[in-house]
Amino acid sequence: MLSVSGVVKRYAQPEGEVTVLAGVDLSIASGEAVALLGESGSGKSTLLHLAAGLDTPDAGIIQVGGQALAAMDDRALAALRRGTVSLVFQQFHLIGTLSVADNIRFQAALCGRLDAAFEAELIDRLGLATQLDKYPHQLSGGQQQRVAIARALLHRPALVLADEPTGNLDERSSGAVMALFRDLVKAAGSALLMVTHSRDMADYLDRRLWLREGRLHHEPG
Repeated sequence: MLSVSGVVKRYAQPEGEVTVLAGVDLSIASGEAVALLGESGSGKSTLLHLAAGLDTPDAGIIQVGGQALAAMDDRALAALRRGTVSLVFQQFHLIGTLSVADNIRFQAALCGRLDAAFEAELIDRLGLATQLDKYPHQLSGGQQQRVAIARALLHRPALVLADEPTGNLDERSSGAVMALFRDLVKAAGSALLMVTHSRDMADYLDRRLWLREGRLHHEPG
């Protein structure tokens, strides 16, 4: 589902050019859940943004569902993020003027994939049934993250890219939300690449990779 081959990314800094990714290779199959760990500043979020087509590599090839991102124009990339790839961030990015129910349905409605049965399952599993008429500012952080997860999964995306999805929650809430998130990603049939600093959160997933000195490793350094 996701193929990253020889990806290089450099950034200009006051002290000179810095290579953040130095030839990264990564393959994630449909339905597989992979955790990406590494020190702060190691390039984890950079790799996630490249996989989403939000940034472009200086070298290498990124493919989602067999399609090369470099061959897509802005409209095609926007369509990819609308229907094929879902993003879940540490910041929830809910729409403040929409109710919880409408936030949950937002992305699925955009791509014409509303599924009433799966919506009911998500709402039930995430404990949101009593929150549907409320607005984001009326929810706790944990409730907002659950709404963001429901919105990201309702249209059953082929690939979910998550950046510290429980980073704003306390340890107890993080574990509960992470277990639900993993189960619901499986129910949606999605592949998952999740950036995290927490080995505990990473242990919920199928496979763990460490990003160190611009390259991926199967064991921590």
